[in-house]
Amino acid sequence: MKATKDMTIGELLMMDRGAGAILMQNGMHCVGCPSAAGETLEEASMVHGMDCDKLVKELNAYLENK
Repeated sequence: MKATKDMTIGELLMMDRGAGAILMQNGMHCVGCPSAAGETLEEASMVHGMDCDKLVKELNAYLENK
């Protein structure tokens, strides 16, 4: 399992629900929002003014250490 910029938030959460905690720790509190489920990590990062590469790196570190 690996997170990518073009993966939707919904796909990420289906892969691992625990990834939602990382999104929220990074200020992405819309994890449960229906429209967020269809947004890619890159799109959501832009909306929230976040560094997508940093977010993906953190997500992959989490996924690798499970």
